[in-house]
Amino acid sequence: MTSTGDSASAESFDVIVVGGGPAGSSAATFVALQGHRVLLLEKESFPRHQIGESLLPSTVHGICALLGVSEELHSAGFVKKHGGTFRWGSNTEPWTFDFALSEKFAGPTSYAYQVERMKFDQLLLDNARRKGVVVRERCAVRDVLEDGDRVNGVRYTDEDGTERETRARFVVDASGNQSRLQGRVGGERRYSEFFQNIALYGYFEGGKRPPAPNSGNITCVAFDSGWFWYIPLSDTLTSVGAVVRKECADRIRGDRGEALAEMIADCPLVSDYLSEAERVTSGPYGEVRVRKDYSYLHDGFWRPGLTLVGDAVGFIDPLFSSGVHMATFSALLAARSINSVLRGDLEEEECFAEYEARYRKEYQTFHDFLVSFYDVTRDEQQYFDDARRVTRDSAPGAGAFVGLVGGGASDDTALTSDDYRDQRKKDLRQQSRDVHWEGHRIQMQAAFGEADDDVPAVKDGLVVAQDGMHWTKSADSAAV
Repeated sequence: MTSTGDSASAESFDVIVVGGGPAGSSAATFVALQGHRVLLLEKESFPRHQIGESLLPSTVHGICALLGVSEELHSAGFVKKHGGTFRWGSNTEPWTFDFALSEKFAGPTSYAYQVERMKFDQLLLDNARRKGVVVRERCAVRDVLEDGDRVNGVRYTDEDGTERETRARFVVDASGNQSRLQGRVGGERRYSEFFQNIALYGYFEGGKRPPAPNSGNITCVAFDSGWFWYIPLSDTLTSVGAVVRKECADRIRGDRGEALAEMIADCPLVSDYLSEAERVTSGPYGEVRVRKDYSYLHDGFWRPGLTLVGDAVGFIDPLFSSGVHMATFSALLAARSINSVLRGDLEEEECFAEYEARYRKEYQTFHDFLVSFYDVTRDEQQYFDDARRVTRDSAPGAGAFVGLVGGGASDDTALTSDDYRDQRKKDLRQQSRDVHWEGHRIQMQAAFGEADDDVPAVKDGLVVAQDGMHWTKSADSAAV
């Protein structure tokens, strides 16, 4: 555990981040990199188990590059994935997409990783420490502190059980779907009427792999009660989960191991993949776990001094492996807002309105496409057409679909990057002007060290500053 050596009861910081997962560690790092004093409080002791193991190219080549962990990530030994495989829709045979089919990820960035979250989350948290964040584990935040209408700190219990209070100009709630602070911004969580699923999952040794180069791909398979994920985490270890509809929840009652085995038997493709495998029954992967995967979005994202990121603000059905992408994307947007206010550039309200507008747009894009994708009576070409519709991407074939499920459907080019320098930079900028992909801009920022030309997400909104870590007024609004 890192400590400043000062009396915790007398401490103050610029920002306190609650939660050390990808959203929390990313937000903390992006703020600390601007020279601000950041405290991160995590209730557990890392490494700890977490689900959400399949990353997208926008996270690997955009966010992780901006965080400065590319080298550690690439040398960690994680399984490389070049796309995904679906046994879905009216086509009775599995069909596969490659990230390289999208212009956003063509070339050296046409892959992502399957990660063991215990290792990946530790990597990001250790990076936050190196970048100057004060990290304290085994510290449970109980509530926020207030000065009038403004949140100005937190009350927490440290690893020795001592209750402490620490002040800050901003508090970031990145404590996940079980957040006890999310209600303090006001409003409520709004749950999707469509996506109310429950996931039952475990881990297996010895499962089959598709032939190369697709051996590292995630496989998603529809069956009568919902769908399965099949994620290779190493040459032998596989994460296997059944996502079942709410009305099928009775299937997961009783012994969880037996329930998972029964559903595997109902899904011929997954059953065949696991025909020579054994479920892990000891260690951190030895438990069959349940997670309520209800999709939701909070009414509001902030109040003065407090903002929500990651699963504290929203969660979307995991079919397209968007969890870590959405979490870290929200962290970047919130960090831009905080950095801008701390530097004295802009007012708090307009900065966080920009965060909320951009995140809602990304969330809605995934949600709208998922609704159409859950119609399993259609074929993959119809799904590709729907992807073009919701993203307004005219790419032929599977291009728009891959751009969406790869995490590049938003308006931020810092989420996509590659090594084609001058000409590629020109091409990507032109695409951004024409289509305005957020993920594209974030990866551009990671590749070239500065933000690309941006447009407001809403009328009279803000744009990304050249350094990519602040907001600024658009040229049009500044001229008014």
